[in-house]
Amino acid sequence: MEASLGSKWLELLSEIAPGLQRATIMFNPETTPASTFVPSFQTAARSLKVVLIMAPVHADAEIERAITALGGEPGGGLVVMPDLFTLLHRASIISAAVRNKVPAVYTLSTFVKDGGLLSYGVDQVDTFRRGASYVDRILRGDKPGDLPVQFPTKYEMAVNLKTGKALGLAVPSSILLRADEVIE
Repeated sequence: MEASLGSKWLELLSEIAPGLQRATIMFNPETTPASTFVPSFQTAARSLKVVLIMAPVHADAEIERAITALGGEPGGGLVVMPDLFTLLHRASIISAAVRNKVPAVYTLSTFVKDGGLLSYGVDQVDTFRRGASYVDRILRGDKPGDLPVQFPTKYEMAVNLKTGKALGLAVPSSILLRADEVIE
């Protein structure tokens, strides 16, 4: 995943939650190289005048504490980093965010389908489809080391209007127009 996506996630969070003052970046330090995204987050935070809070989490109790603290005062938002841990704990993350009225941006549309607010990330279907051509080439005799590295070329955005309403947010038309999927 591109390191520059950190700024995109923060920009989207400030767009969907206009009063954003603080953004918690949630990740599991055992499974996410969060430091890769930090420079991008810091650049966006300076331009948006948002305070960054790094929240390394290892369990549901830590997820709950971080989100409850963030929701304790107005102006908080959450960016959930891409990794297997956050994917497996998405029910806890989503329910704590909604319960504490914390707008959140995720990296996979799976989170939005399960009740999260907004996602922006690599289109997984497109990535797998393009990967199949590499498997085909390898099976036909090409050496994996000779194949060029391919970066994602297609991104997707999803928004859940029901969650937006539950959070008291009016989802801006700028997001609705760009969204690949709108859940009502």
